[in-house]
Amino acid sequence: MHATLPLLENSDFPPLSRLAVETLQVNLGYRCNQQCVHCHVNAGPRRKEMMGAETAAQIRELLARGTASGPIRTLDLTGGAPELNPHFRELVRAARDLGIHVMDRCNLTILEEPGQEDLAQFLAEHEVEVVASLPCYLEDNVDRQRGRGVFATSIRALQRLNALGYGREDSGLQLNLVYNPQGPVLPPPQDSLEQDYKHHLQERYGIRFNRLYTLTNMPIQRFGSMLISKGHFESYLDTLRAAHQPANLEHVMCRTLVSVDWRGFLYDCDFNQMLGLPLRLDGRPRAHVRDLLERRVEGLPITVRDHCYGCTAGQGSSCGGALLEE
Repeated sequence: MHATLPLLENSDFPPLSRLAVETLQVNLGYRCNQQCVHCHVNAGPRRKEMMGAETAAQIRELLARGTASGPIRTLDLTGGAPELNPHFRELVRAARDLGIHVMDRCNLTILEEPGQEDLAQFLAEHEVEVVASLPCYLEDNVDRQRGRGVFATSIRALQRLNALGYGREDSGLQLNLVYNPQGPVLPPPQDSLEQDYKHHLQERYGIRFNRLYTLTNMPIQRFGSMLISKGHFESYLDTLRAAHQPANLEHVMCRTLVSVDWRGFLYDCDFNQMLGLPLRLDGRPRAHVRDLLERRVEGLPITVRDHCYGCTAGQGSSCGGALLEE
Protein backbone atom coordinates (compact mmCIF):
# COMPACT_ATOMS: atom_id res chain seq x y z
CA MET A 1 0.00 0.00 0.00
CA HIS A 2 1.30 3.47 -0.89
CA ALA A 3 2.31 5.80 1.97
CA THR A 4 0.28 9.02 1.90
CA LEU A 5 1.79 11.04 4.78
CA PRO A 6 4.88 12.19 2.80
CA LEU A 7 2.51 13.71 0.22
CA LEU A 8 0.59 15.63 2.91
CA GLU A 9 3.49 16.99 4.98
CA ASN A 10 4.22 20.25 3.15
CA SER A 11 0.95 21.85 4.21
CA ASP A 12 -0.40 25.38 4.25
CA PHE A 13 -3.52 24.44 6.22
CA PRO A 14 -4.46 27.19 8.74
CA PRO A 15 -3.37 26.68 12.38
CA LEU A 16 -5.94 25.38 14.88
CA SER A 17 -6.02 25.14 18.67
CA ARG A 18 -7.99 23.04 21.11
CA LEU A 19 -11.00 23.80 23.28
CA ALA A 20 -12.08 21.67 26.27
CA VAL A 21 -12.65 17.97 25.56
CA GLU A 22 -16.32 17.08 25.18
CA THR A 23 -16.08 13.87 23.15
CA LEU A 24 -13.82 10.89 23.71
CA GLN A 25 -13.62 8.94 20.46
CA VAL A 26 -12.21 5.51 21.22
CA ASN A 27 -10.98 3.18 18.51
CA LEU A 28 -11.39 -0.29 19.98
CA GLY A 29 -9.36 -1.98 17.25
CA TYR A 30 -8.87 -2.31 13.53
CA ARG A 31 -10.46 -5.74 13.08
CA CYS A 32 -13.65 -5.63 11.01
CA ASN A 33 -15.94 -8.10 9.30
CA GLN A 34 -15.78 -5.93 6.16
CA GLN A 35 -12.97 -4.50 4.02
CA CYS A 36 -14.20 -1.35 2.26
CA VAL A 37 -12.45 0.58 -0.52
CA HIS A 38 -12.93 3.98 1.14
CA CYS A 39 -11.86 2.89 4.65
CA HIS A 40 -9.39 5.37 6.14
CA VAL A 41 -8.59 2.91 8.93
CA ASN A 42 -7.52 0.14 6.55
CA ALA A 43 -9.66 -2.16 8.70
CA GLY A 44 -10.43 -5.74 7.78
CA PRO A 45 -10.93 -9.31 9.01
CA ARG A 46 -7.18 -9.98 9.22
CA ARG A 47 -6.28 -7.03 11.43
CA LYS A 48 -5.28 -8.14 14.93
CA GLU A 49 -4.93 -4.80 16.76
CA MET A 50 -7.55 -4.80 19.56
CA MET A 51 -7.84 -2.84 22.81
CA GLY A 52 -7.08 -4.94 25.87
CA ALA A 53 -8.55 -5.08 29.37
CA GLU A 54 -6.03 -2.70 31.00
CA THR A 55 -6.59 0.10 28.50
CA ALA A 56 -10.37 -0.42 28.61
CA ALA A 57 -10.19 -0.03 32.40
CA GLN A 58 -8.28 3.24 31.98
CA ILE A 59 -11.02 4.47 29.63
CA ARG A 60 -13.64 3.64 32.27
CA GLU A 61 -11.64 5.51 34.93
CA LEU A 62 -11.46 8.59 32.72
CA LEU A 63 -15.20 8.45 32.07
CA ALA A 64 -15.87 8.25 35.80
CA ARG A 65 -13.41 10.95 36.91
CA GLY A 66 -13.57 13.24 33.88
CA THR A 67 -10.68 15.09 32.28
CA ALA A 68 -8.73 17.87 34.00
CA SER A 69 -10.99 20.26 32.06
CA GLY A 70 -14.29 18.68 33.07
CA PRO A 71 -16.59 15.71 32.40
CA ILE A 72 -16.77 13.71 29.18
CA ARG A 73 -20.18 14.26 27.58
CA THR A 74 -20.00 11.75 24.71
CA LEU A 75 -18.26 8.39 24.25
CA ASP A 76 -17.86 7.71 20.53
CA LEU A 77 -16.94 4.06 19.91
CA THR A 78 -15.37 3.20 16.58
CA GLY A 79 -13.09 0.69 14.87
CA GLY A 80 -12.89 -1.46 12.69
CA ALA A 81 -16.08 -2.90 13.93
CA PRO A 82 -16.00 -1.77 17.59
CA GLU A 83 -18.56 -4.40 18.59
CA LEU A 84 -16.00 -7.16 17.90
CA ASN A 85 -13.93 -6.01 20.86
CA PRO A 86 -14.78 -8.07 23.99
CA HIS A 87 -14.80 -4.88 26.11
CA PHE A 88 -17.30 -3.01 23.92
CA ARG A 89 -20.34 -3.80 26.04
CA GLU A 90 -18.70 -3.09 29.40
CA LEU A 91 -17.63 0.33 28.11
CA VAL A 92 -21.18 1.03 26.95
CA ARG A 93 -22.62 0.01 30.33
CA ALA A 94 -20.06 2.05 32.27
CA ALA A 95 -20.71 5.19 30.22
CA ARG A 96 -24.48 4.91 30.34
CA ASP A 97 -24.44 4.31 34.11
CA LEU A 98 -22.67 7.68 34.35
CA GLY A 99 -25.23 9.38 32.13
CA ILE A 100 -22.73 9.77 29.27
CA HIS A 101 -24.12 9.71 25.74
CA VAL A 102 -22.76 6.76 23.72
CA MET A 103 -22.40 6.52 19.95
CA ASP A 104 -21.69 3.26 18.13
CA ARG A 105 -20.08 3.59 14.68
CA CYS A 106 -21.81 0.52 13.28
CA ASN A 107 -21.37 -1.04 9.84
CA LEU A 108 -24.81 -2.75 10.14
CA THR A 109 -23.63 -6.15 8.83
CA ILE A 110 -22.13 -6.80 12.27
CA LEU A 111 -25.69 -7.36 13.56
CA GLU A 112 -25.76 -10.67 11.66
CA GLU A 113 -22.31 -11.90 12.67
CA PRO A 114 -22.20 -15.07 14.80
CA GLY A 115 -22.25 -14.13 18.48
CA GLN A 116 -23.87 -10.75 17.81
CA GLU A 117 -27.48 -11.94 17.55
CA ASP A 118 -28.51 -9.87 20.60
CA LEU A 119 -26.48 -6.77 19.69
CA ALA A 120 -29.39 -4.70 18.38
CA GLN A 121 -31.39 -5.39 21.55
CA PHE A 122 -28.37 -4.46 23.71
CA LEU A 123 -27.93 -1.14 21.90
CA ALA A 124 -31.62 -0.31 22.29
CA GLU A 125 -31.72 -1.23 25.99
CA HIS A 126 -28.82 1.14 26.69
CA GLU A 127 -30.13 3.90 24.40
CA VAL A 128 -26.96 3.91 22.32
CA GLU A 129 -27.01 6.22 19.31
CA VAL A 130 -26.32 4.14 16.21
CA VAL A 131 -24.32 5.86 13.47
CA ALA A 132 -24.57 3.41 10.62
CA SER A 133 -22.57 3.29 7.40
CA LEU A 134 -24.69 3.12 4.25
CA PRO A 135 -22.74 4.79 1.44
CA CYS A 136 -25.70 4.77 -0.95
CA TYR A 137 -29.38 3.79 -1.07
CA LEU A 138 -28.81 1.74 -4.25
CA GLU A 139 -27.77 -1.89 -3.95
CA ASP A 140 -25.21 -1.99 -6.78
CA ASN A 141 -23.31 1.03 -5.47
CA VAL A 142 -23.11 -0.30 -1.92
CA ASP A 143 -22.01 -3.79 -2.96
CA ARG A 144 -19.39 -2.34 -5.30
CA GLN A 145 -17.87 -0.34 -2.45
CA ARG A 146 -18.32 -2.75 0.44
CA GLY A 147 -18.71 -6.25 -0.98
CA ARG A 148 -21.40 -8.50 -2.49
CA GLY A 149 -24.47 -8.92 -0.30
CA VAL A 150 -23.62 -6.05 2.07
CA PHE A 151 -26.58 -3.95 0.97
CA ALA A 152 -29.17 -6.68 1.60
CA THR A 153 -27.66 -7.44 5.00
CA SER A 154 -27.62 -3.72 5.86
CA ILE A 155 -31.31 -3.38 4.95
CA ARG A 156 -32.24 -6.29 7.21
CA ALA A 157 -30.20 -4.73 10.04
CA LEU A 158 -31.93 -1.36 9.61
CA GLN A 159 -35.34 -3.05 9.66
CA ARG A 160 -34.38 -4.84 12.87
CA LEU A 161 -33.31 -1.55 14.47
CA ASN A 162 -36.55 0.08 13.33
CA ALA A 163 -38.53 -2.74 14.95
CA LEU A 164 -36.86 -1.85 18.26
CA GLY A 165 -37.85 1.80 17.93
CA TYR A 166 -34.74 3.23 16.28
CA GLY A 167 -35.46 6.09 13.89
CA ARG A 168 -38.84 6.93 15.43
CA GLU A 169 -38.95 10.55 16.55
CA ASP A 170 -40.58 9.85 19.94
CA SER A 171 -38.51 6.80 20.91
CA GLY A 172 -35.31 8.51 22.00
CA LEU A 173 -33.38 5.94 19.95
CA GLN A 174 -31.24 7.80 17.42
CA LEU A 175 -30.41 6.12 14.11
CA ASN A 176 -28.21 8.19 11.81
CA LEU A 177 -26.81 7.04 8.47
CA VAL A 178 -23.44 7.91 6.93
CA TYR A 179 -22.83 8.59 3.24
CA ASN A 180 -19.43 8.48 1.54
CA PRO A 181 -18.87 9.40 -2.12
CA GLN A 182 -17.95 6.57 -4.47
CA GLY A 183 -14.74 8.27 -5.65
CA PRO A 184 -12.52 11.37 -5.51
CA VAL A 185 -15.36 13.91 -5.38
CA LEU A 186 -17.01 15.98 -2.66
CA PRO A 187 -20.31 14.81 -1.16
CA PRO A 188 -23.48 16.43 -2.50
CA PRO A 189 -25.45 18.82 -0.22
CA GLN A 190 -26.38 16.92 2.94
CA ASP A 191 -29.98 18.09 3.44
CA SER A 192 -31.17 17.32 -0.09
CA LEU A 193 -29.39 13.94 -0.13
CA GLU A 194 -31.01 13.11 3.22
CA GLN A 195 -34.44 13.64 1.67
CA ASP A 196 -33.53 11.33 -1.22
CA TYR A 197 -32.37 8.64 1.24
CA LYS A 198 -35.50 8.96 3.35
CA HIS A 199 -37.84 8.80 0.38
CA HIS A 200 -36.14 5.82 -1.24
CA LEU A 201 -35.57 3.74 1.90
CA GLN A 202 -39.10 4.36 3.22
CA GLU A 203 -40.78 3.64 -0.10
CA ARG A 204 -38.77 0.54 -1.00
CA TYR A 205 -38.01 -0.99 2.40
CA GLY A 206 -40.13 0.78 5.03
CA ILE A 207 -36.99 2.08 6.76
CA ARG A 208 -36.90 5.20 8.93
CA PHE A 209 -33.89 7.05 10.28
CA ASN A 210 -33.18 10.40 11.92
CA ARG A 211 -30.32 12.12 10.08
CA LEU A 212 -27.95 11.51 7.21
CA TYR A 213 -24.30 12.51 7.68
CA THR A 214 -22.22 13.20 4.56
CA LEU A 215 -18.51 12.48 5.02
CA THR A 216 -15.69 13.43 2.67
CA ASN A 217 -13.33 10.59 1.76
CA MET A 218 -9.90 11.29 3.27
CA PRO A 219 -6.81 10.90 1.04
CA ILE A 220 -5.12 8.53 3.48
CA GLN A 221 -4.66 4.79 4.00
CA ARG A 222 -6.60 2.53 1.60
CA PHE A 223 -8.46 5.32 -0.22
CA GLY A 224 -5.34 7.48 -0.48
CA SER A 225 -3.33 4.54 -1.80
CA MET A 226 -5.98 3.90 -4.44
CA LEU A 227 -5.78 7.55 -5.52
CA ILE A 228 -2.00 7.28 -5.89
CA SER A 229 -2.30 4.07 -7.93
CA LYS A 230 -4.74 5.75 -10.33
CA GLY A 231 -2.81 9.01 -10.54
CA HIS A 232 -5.62 11.01 -8.89
CA PHE A 233 -3.99 11.95 -5.58
CA GLU A 234 -2.84 15.48 -6.40
CA SER A 235 -5.97 16.36 -8.34
CA TYR A 236 -8.13 15.25 -5.40
CA LEU A 237 -6.07 17.38 -3.00
CA ASP A 238 -6.53 20.29 -5.40
CA THR A 239 -10.29 19.69 -5.27
CA LEU A 240 -10.26 19.80 -1.46
CA ARG A 241 -8.10 22.93 -1.30
CA ALA A 242 -10.20 24.78 -3.87
CA ALA A 243 -13.39 24.03 -1.90
CA HIS A 244 -11.94 25.13 1.47
CA GLN A 245 -14.40 27.22 3.50
CA PRO A 246 -12.74 29.22 6.34
CA ALA A 247 -16.07 29.27 8.25
CA ASN A 248 -15.72 25.50 8.79
CA LEU A 249 -12.61 26.02 10.93
CA GLU A 250 -14.76 27.07 13.89
CA HIS A 251 -16.65 23.77 13.87
CA VAL A 252 -14.15 21.04 13.03
CA MET A 253 -14.42 18.08 15.38
CA CYS A 254 -10.77 18.09 16.50
CA ARG A 255 -11.31 21.22 18.58
CA THR A 256 -13.48 19.43 21.18
CA LEU A 257 -12.71 15.74 20.48
CA VAL A 258 -9.78 13.53 21.45
CA SER A 259 -9.14 10.32 19.54
CA VAL A 260 -7.81 7.31 21.49
CA ASP A 261 -6.20 4.36 19.72
CA TRP A 262 -6.43 0.70 20.78
CA ARG A 263 -3.32 1.11 22.98
CA GLY A 264 -4.64 4.22 24.74
CA PHE A 265 -2.50 6.81 22.94
CA LEU A 266 -4.02 10.19 22.06
CA TYR A 267 -4.53 11.94 18.72
CA ASP A 268 -6.30 15.09 17.59
CA CYS A 269 -8.63 13.03 15.38
CA ASP A 270 -9.12 9.56 13.96
CA PHE A 271 -7.44 10.58 10.69
CA ASN A 272 -4.28 11.73 12.49
CA GLN A 273 -4.36 8.43 14.36
CA MET A 274 -4.20 6.55 11.08
CA LEU A 275 -1.31 8.74 9.89
CA GLY A 276 0.62 8.30 13.16
CA LEU A 277 0.45 12.00 14.07
CA PRO A 278 0.05 12.08 17.88
CA LEU A 279 -1.51 14.77 20.04
CA ARG A 280 1.38 16.84 21.41
CA LEU A 281 1.32 17.31 25.20
CA ASP A 282 4.13 18.95 27.19
CA GLY A 283 6.58 18.32 24.37
CA ARG A 284 6.40 14.55 24.78
CA PRO A 285 6.41 12.36 21.66
CA ARG A 286 3.16 10.65 22.72
CA ALA A 287 0.42 11.26 25.28
CA HIS A 288 -1.74 8.56 26.85
CA VAL A 289 -5.38 8.51 27.95
CA ARG A 290 -4.34 8.60 31.61
CA ASP A 291 -2.69 11.99 30.97
CA LEU A 292 -6.10 13.56 30.42
CA LEU A 293 -6.85 13.09 34.12
CA GLU A 294 -4.17 15.59 35.12
CA ARG A 295 -3.43 17.81 32.11
CA ARG A 296 -5.72 20.40 30.50
CA VAL A 297 -5.57 20.55 26.71
CA GLU A 298 -7.27 23.90 26.00
CA GLY A 299 -5.11 26.10 23.81
CA LEU A 300 -2.83 23.29 22.61
CA PRO A 301 -2.05 23.41 18.89
CA ILE A 302 -3.72 20.79 16.72
CA THR A 303 -1.46 18.87 14.35
CA VAL A 304 -2.55 19.70 10.81
CA ARG A 305 -1.55 18.44 7.37
CA ASP A 306 -3.10 18.73 3.91
CA HIS A 307 -5.66 15.98 4.58
CA CYS A 308 -7.34 18.47 6.95
CA TYR A 309 -8.78 20.20 3.89
CA GLY A 310 -11.13 17.20 3.70
CA CYS A 311 -12.88 18.51 6.82
CA THR A 312 -13.23 22.11 5.60
CA ALA A 313 -14.09 21.60 1.93
CA GLY A 314 -17.57 22.56 0.79
CA GLN A 315 -20.15 22.10 3.53
CA GLY A 316 -17.43 20.63 5.70
CA SER A 317 -17.11 17.10 7.04
CA SER A 318 -16.98 15.77 10.59
CA CYS A 319 -18.08 12.71 12.53
CA GLY A 320 -21.42 14.52 12.80
CA GLY A 321 -21.71 15.21 9.09
CA ALA A 322 -21.69 18.58 7.33
CA LEU A 323 -20.54 21.64 9.28
CA LEU A 324 -22.31 24.39 7.32
CA GLU A 325 -25.92 24.70 6.26
CA GLU A 326 -26.74 24.00 2.62
